[in-house]
Amino acid sequence: MHTELCDRLGIEFPIFAFTHCRDVVAAVSRAGGFGVLGAVGFDPEQLEIELAWIDEHVGDHPYGVDVVIPGKYEGMGESDPGKLAQQLRDMVPAGHLEFARKLLADHGVPELPAGESGALRLLGWTAATAAPQVDVALNHEKMRLIANALGTPPADIVDEIKSSGRFIAALCGSPDQARRHCDAGIDIVIAQGGEGGGHTGEVGSVVLWPQVVQAVAPTPVLAAGGIGNGAQIAAALAMGAQGVWTGSLWLTVEESALPPAQKQQLLDASSRDTVRSRSFTGKPARMLRNDWTDAWERPDTPDPLPMPLQYMVSGECVSRGSAYPEKALDVMFNPVGQVVGQMNQVRKARDVVLGLVEEYVEAVERLNAVNA
Repeated sequence: MHTELCDRLGIEFPIFAFTHCRDVVAAVSRAGGFGVLGAVGFDPEQLEIELAWIDEHVGDHPYGVDVVIPGKYEGMGESDPGKLAQQLRDMVPAGHLEFARKLLADHGVPELPAGESGALRLLGWTAATAAPQVDVALNHEKMRLIANALGTPPADIVDEIKSSGRFIAALCGSPDQARRHCDAGIDIVIAQGGEGGGHTGEVGSVVLWPQVVQAVAPTPVLAAGGIGNGAQIAAALAMGAQGVWTGSLWLTVEESALPPAQKQQLLDASSRDTVRSRSFTGKPARMLRNDWTDAWERPDTPDPLPMPLQYMVSGECVSRGSAYPEKALDVMFNPVGQVVGQMNQVRKARDVVLGLVEEYVEAVERLNAVNA
């Protein structure tokens, strides 16, 4: 399992692991894959701490950082993070905040200690807030790739990343979006099918991957959405991808920082337990269905706000859920793809990487036997 992209990035296997946990980033990169730290949720100071830790624990292996700069969002054009935050705070209806807090109270989720609040916060969901994250990442030599999770990054950020000698990638859910990425100078296109976790489009992976590969050739494509074993990696490479972008798999590994109760919830879930919902970020994202996602879908409740306003409402749920996970299981933010149905045991990240490689080899051998 070795493609041209492996040589360009200096990695052994074209397995990219998106995660919000620095321990997983380091473990995957050390195992021969490519760990990518999700920067959303980290202010620049904390991101610097996370990346410095990864530098110390990743050895000589490279890693990446994922930011979120939507192609369109409320407040677009404001470059001052402080002014943008205040502008967006003024746009959040009080009724949405009251509804969210009542939902948490009804489920017995404790409030945060005095002086702590996750509501009305804005971390990395706009160009103004993600740009400082990019600046921090570019100060780390082992950091070799920056990916944007939503839309084509602004031209100045593309230029900054490329001029530093790093690679820039962007996720897409359609061939048209992929072509726009290429026109903007994106080095790697990540085609994510609708069954993937987090923000996705509606088209399934098996349909989407070959369409994107054809649309942007010879730009390398990573296949994302529904990757849970090596046979699925073989399928992606057979369709022309040069590697795979995985996320959900790493939520339940031993190194993951998810609370035990939340991990168990994922281990117990089936592929039918996920839903695409706008209730946490304002854009359709796949996650475990729960009382929070159901509540925002009812006709008698507020409609989710556009990105990034909705996260300024749901941020308190995320913060209180992180602080009191066992109390918040029925309302917490649990982004995961339909591949959750294949996630049924806790393993070390290294074992997951090597297991994917072994399964890939077995799948290729099966195909070779068929053609013999």
